[in-house]
Amino acid sequence: MGQISASMVKDLREKTGAGMMDCKKALAETDGDMEAAVDWLRKKGLAAAAKKSGRVASDGLVAVVTEGTSGAAVEINAETDFVARNESFQSFVSEVAKIALAHGGDAAQTQAAAYPGTGRTVEEQLTHNIATIGENMSFRRSVALTVENGIVAGYVHSATAPGLGKIGVLVALESTGDTAKLEALGKQIAMHVAAARPEALKVEDVDSSNLERERAVLVEQAKASGKPDNIIEKMVEGRIRKYYEEVVLLEQVYVIDGETRVKKIVEDAAKDVGAPVTLAGFVRYELGEGIAKKEEDFAAEVAAAMKS
Repeated sequence: MGQISASMVKDLREKTGAGMMDCKKALAETDGDMEAAVDWLRKKGLAAAAKKSGRVASDGLVAVVTEGTSGAAVEINAETDFVARNESFQSFVSEVAKIALAHGGDAAQTQAAAYPGTGRTVEEQLTHNIATIGENMSFRRSVALTVENGIVAGYVHSATAPGLGKIGVLVALESTGDTAKLEALGKQIAMHVAAARPEALKVEDVDSSNLERERAVLVEQAKASGKPDNIIEKMVEGRIRKYYEEVVLLEQVYVIDGETRVKKIVEDAAKDVGAPVTLAGFVRYELGEGIAKKEEDFAAEVAAAMKS
């Protein structure tokens, strides 16, 4: 086999739009034959996928799967809700969630894992799906929670299929108490998390940069009152406590009864389940959060199509 030069890889990338490593592999597999390498990429679905990779994929599905003391969540994006309602796409996302659970939620290991019945990895199967369905898709993230004793409960808000939807939540409860009662409690807390959008489990877990930014705003607001510095300090601390009540799960008011703090709900649960309960962790995935969505200008799109 002849040596594969950088210029050959560059030429193949320009012809197909495929990734550098894929082009290098294609040339190696075809002994540097450019046309054969193009065909190799097309057969793998890589050239077709690359042409779609510039499109923003902000729709798709979040999947949640639990199994006793462990649970996992994944987010896989597509361009449209139409694909999210496609049964083959739903099946793929559900299967990937199971694979993520088996790999402790590690994204790299999950993507490199074998996808059942295909001879492909998860990443390769996703590329195959892009070429087959005709939309850009991406594996965005995955996570897992595990407890030594207790349960990990899952909840999907407005599920489009079992375990699939646009908001997925995991809640980990550490306890040696009654498992069925822990499951019921975990499900309710997961519903709370879906609605209340907490950012941290405990006060100590609040992001320091977010806290300092909030404090700076509150200080300026308090100064506008014209009160003495010692009063301003008390005003700010009071408002910081209010901030914690908004963003810290254990400090939030439980949405199910509208009056009790979540930490009190967990503490009181010990009597019902027969052992102390600790809320050990939570995850809240909302589909597309933080993805910059491209605003479509339909008139401009039509005008461009008419010119071409």
